[in-house]
Amino acid sequence: MATGTETQPDSGGVRGAERAAIAAPHLRTDRWWLAPAVTAAGLLAFVVYSTWRAFSNAHYYAAPYVSPFYSPCLAENCRTMRGGPNAEIFGSWWGVSPAIIILIFPLGFRLTCYYYRKAYYRSFWASPPACAVAEPHRGYTGETRFPLILQNVHRYFFYAALLVAGVLTYDTVLSFRDTHYRWGHMGLGTLVFLANIVLIWAYTISCHSCRHIVGAKLKHFSRHPVRYRAWQFVGRLNARHMLLAWSSLVSVALADFYVYLVASGVFDDPRFF
Repeated sequence: MATGTETQPDSGGVRGAERAAIAAPHLRTDRWWLAPAVTAAGLLAFVVYSTWRAFSNAHYYAAPYVSPFYSPCLAENCRTMRGGPNAEIFGSWWGVSPAIIILIFPLGFRLTCYYYRKAYYRSFWASPPACAVAEPHRGYTGETRFPLILQNVHRYFFYAALLVAGVLTYDTVLSFRDTHYRWGHMGLGTLVFLANIVLIWAYTISCHSCRHIVGAKLKHFSRHPVRYRAWQFVGRLNARHMLLAWSSLVSVALADFYVYLVASGVFDDPRFF
């Protein structure tokens, strides 16, 4: 605390006159900056990669695999995917990549996710950059003003994310076909899609909104044993929400990259049977 002889300029924010008069910006001696720096690098790498793939409009389908960035494909300019999740809802007037239509939903879900808010608030906005490290901003309004008040739509993006996960599950089922669309086959890509969809579902249902939907407004869990068990299960997943967020982010990029490699002819998909 201030001794009465120390002075501190009223610069606003966390360095206002009402705060302790400590000359040092913080008292941490560890490498506190490493975590937000790694987080920023990881998120930036995904943004760069996904932007390139979304606007490339090429090499996103190699039977029976379709990139999760392009599924469902809702434009007329989509590649024809036999039995795949494609529909010509957007006609010939849609001249850009069809991935732009669908990516807004999983992107919006992750952008408004409670964990990802913490991640990019700390890594990009330094709000705050780490525990016990003052943020550089003079004021703080939280998520009460535009544009951050839009974070409240997270629960609605959750419903959209469920639909997208359902479509990706369908894509995974279709991956048990060969290049001639015959059933009962499995390739390396099938395993990639299986791992991806498991992580996608685990991340989606570990969401705080899902936990609230499952267990909210129940005054007596004993009267709702099924919902209570579901709430416990989602709660256990929720405790690993950060790990699942990163794992699913990596897996969806790897699934897309695998399809790109096969579709561009870099190598043929190894078939197990």
